[in-house]
Amino acid sequence: MPRILTTDEVQKGLSSLDGWRLEGDFIVRRFSFKKFMDGISFISQVSKVAERLDHHPDISVRYTNVTLSLQTHSEGGVTSRDLKLAAEIDKERPGGLLE
Repeated sequence: MPRILTTDEVQKGLSSLDGWRLEGDFIVRRFSFKKFMDGISFISQVSKVAERLDHHPDISVRYTNVTLSLQTHSEGGVTSRDLKLAAEIDKERPGGLLE
């Protein structure tokens, strides 16, 4: 099983990711879209990545905003699996994403 990373290790990992931040025991990123359905399409993209890695984010939808929260639930904190999933999500180029 992966181990929980220290705050310094998480921050170092986040430095190479776009828009992710540490919030408590999760790494979190909010995505804003032009339209509601753009966000829903993005969730579909993320679900395919999550299934491939067998590691699944918590997902919150608030109209045109999608927030992903990553934590290795079995460990109760952020592990290398979360940083890998975040990096893979960052490779997705969702349509309708507002910069």
